[in-house]
Formats: sequence, structure tokens, C-alpha cells
Amino acid sequence: MDRTKSGEGDEASGVKAARPGAVASAVPRSAFAYSAADEERRRGVRRMKTIATGALLLVALVYALAKWRQVSGAEPAWAGYVAAAAEAGMVGALADWFAVTALFRRPMGLPIPHTAIIPTKKDTLGRTLGDFVGENFLSSDVVRMRLRAVGISSRLGGWLAEPANADRVTAELSTALRGALQVLRDSDVQAVVGEAVTRRADAQEIAPGLGTMLEKIVADGGHRKVVDLVCVRAHDWLVLHGDSVMEAVTGGAPGWTPRFVDRRVGERVYKELLRFISETRDMPDHPARGAIDRFLTDFAGDLQTDADTRVRVERLKTEVLGRGEVQELIASAWGAVRQMVVAASEDERSELRLRTRSGLLSLGGRLSSDERMQGKVDRWLEDAAVHVVTTYRDEITSLITDTVASWDAEHTSRKIEAHIGRDLQFIRINGTVVGALAGLVIYAVSRALGA
Repeated sequence: MDRTKSGEGDEASGVKAARPGAVASAVPRSAFAYSAADEERRRGVRRMKTIATGALLLVALVYALAKWRQVSGAEPAWAGYVAAAAEAGMVGALADWFAVTALFRRPMGLPIPHTAIIPTKKDTLGRTLGDFVGENFLSSDVVRMRLRAVGISSRLGGWLAEPANADRVTAELSTALRGALQVLRDSDVQAVVGEAVTRRADAQEIAPGLGTMLEKIVADGGHRKVVDLVCVRAHDWLVLHGDSVMEAVTGGAPGWTPRFVDRRVGERVYKELLRFISETRDMPDHPARGAIDRFLTDFAGDLQTDADTRVRVERLKTEVLGRGEVQELIASAWGAVRQMVVAASEDERSELRLRTRSGLLSLGGRLSSDERMQGKVDRWLEDAAVHVVTTYRDEITSLITDTVASWDAEHTSRKIEAHIGRDLQFIRINGTVVGALAGLVIYAVSRALGA
């Protein structure tokens, strides 16, 4: 055979050296792994070989006896028929033996052309098989036809509509989600989140949006609760810190004024300030509240239309986003979100899992009953499958050709012979029987025509 064997160590390990001129494969060259089932098949092949060879020897013996009977001088009429049948049976048996043997090895070791087909043509057979699969199984028409016949969307819908299956898919999705979140490095995600938020904020002017939002809040009176809260807290603070307020007033008085005058002024200022805050808190129509409304309305308009105000807001936005505390806050949001999602995925009664299960059941019900949705999903699946097989057809078929090229030629022959050898030996037996019958018919017709 056209192979160069490596040393005995390689022979024992089932690894052969590459043939000269053979194309190197990207897949490591290795032999098949033989199993107990393969050995049992090989024993069956050997038994069938024995039977087939025995049939050949039997017809050879019958032929020898028939010819001996013919030359003995007292030839009976049946001896010629038997000899003809046995002779044709030998020819058929030998021809089929040669054909079967030529698939796996060279008959009697003779370098006859077009023998040992599997060992010598293994790589060619692999390429041919890959081309056959690509042309007949990975064509767009075949893929569409098979997917359309299967009806994936309706089957998937019926399967998802079962609560047990929806629970199973929900559990698997939760496990996959937890695994993905655990694999991701917090530092990498936090950097991406921070950079994305900062880039998005820098790319979009926020002043007009803030102005529109503030204008709507003021129009709806949503700011009044904030004003109420500020007034309440300011009043409470003044009550608790009255001495501090009066000391601040008296401390700012000129040095030449009498001390009792400073105290009276401080007390008066404190009382007026407390009265003002109290009235603002208790009177919804207080002028101060109206002034706040007008200020916020004007400020909302400036945010939308005044160029100077918008520039200052953008400058403030940039300064705030650039502070380390803000970046840390943005980055830390990922950790909080991750913990929340992981906890929700582990809890079978969490809102996340319950909503996922409900969504799967609803999707299954629609897929199983809505023909329009079924058609849409089926078309999407067909387009996706066609895109995959047409884009990666060469890669898929190369998996076949490269895998076949990586197989050791001798062990490939033995493996294939173990699987199909019994049927091939039946061919030898059939060849013996059919040859004998054909020889008998031909001899009988010849005698009839000759007579």
C-alpha cells in the first residue's frame, strides 16, 4: 500500500505517518477508537468470510467431482450440468471476492490498479462526501423545505404552552443569566457603564429637556409639595436655632451701636423672619409662593430659549460628570443592579421569574394558535437558517473533509469493514449462488440449441 509506516511505537498507538504528497490537515491525524461493539462486528465479519470462502471451496469441490465424473468414461447426463453450474459459481465467487477485497486492500498484495480504494482514496472520498452534503443537504431550497415541513413555530408554541415546560425554560434562563453575570468582571462592566453614561450625557444637551420638564411640573403644581417641605423644614430650623440667628445679626452690627440695640434688632429680625416663613408655609396664596412660581416659570423658559443659561447649564453638567464621586456613583450602579438581578433569578417567586414564566406561556399560546405569528416566526427561522448554511457552507463541509483526512487509512478501512463487512460477504455468497444458477441456465440453453 502507498503508505510509509512509522516505528513500532507509532504502530502500537494506532498513529501512522502521513503519506508523501498528502495534503496536511488542520485536524490532528488520529485513528478510530475501537470499542467492544466494533470487535464484535469484526468477529461477525470473520464468520461471514469463513462461510463465503466455504461456499467457494464447496463449488470448487463439486466442479472437481463433476469433471472427474466426466473424464471417467461413463459420463451421466447430469454431470455436465453440475460442472457448468459449479464452474460459473466459482467465477462469480472469485469475482465478488476480488471486488469486495479491492475496497479495503490489494488482493493478494498485488499492485493492481483501482484496488485498496478506501485507504488510497480516503481523502478524495472525504471531499466528495463534503461536496455531496453541501450540494444536497445545505442548499437554501432544501433547508426551507425541511423547516417548513417541520413547522417549528407551532410545535414550539405547543411545547411552551405547557406550564411544566415554561417552568423548565425559566429555570434554565435563570441559570444562564446567573452564570453570565458571574463570569462578567465588575470592573470591566462598571467602566463600560460609566463611559456609556458619560458619553451619552456629553453628546446630548440637557438644558432644553430640563426646561420642558420643569415647565410641566410648575404647570401641574408638582413643585408645591417641595415648597411646602422647604417651608416646614426652614420653620423648624429657625425654631431650634433662634439664638444662632440673633447672634449672627448682632455680630454683624457696627461696633459703635449699643449692645441692647443690637439685641433688639436681632430679636426683631428673627421674629420677622419666623413670621415670614410661617405665613409662607400656611398660606397657599402667599406672595412668596407666587414669586417662586414666576421664578421657576421664567427659569424653565430660559432653559429652553436663553443661550447663556443653556451654556452655563452645560458647563455645570460637565463639571458634575467629571467629579470622581459622580463617576463612582455611576459605576457602583452596576453592582447594585447585578445583585438585584442575581437575587431575583435565584428566587422562584421573584417578579422577574414570574413575569418570565408568564411571558413564555403567553408566547406559547400565541405561537400555537396564531397562524399569522406562526408564519412570521417560521419565515424568520428559515431566513436565519438559510443565512447560516449559505454563509458557512464551506466551513461546515470542511469539517467533514478535514475529519476524514485526519483518519488513519488502515484503521479507517478496518472500521468501515467492521460495520459493512457482513453485508459485503453476503454479496460473495450471493455471487456464488447467482453465478451457479447463471452457468446452469447458460449450459442448459446451449445444450438445447445444440440438440
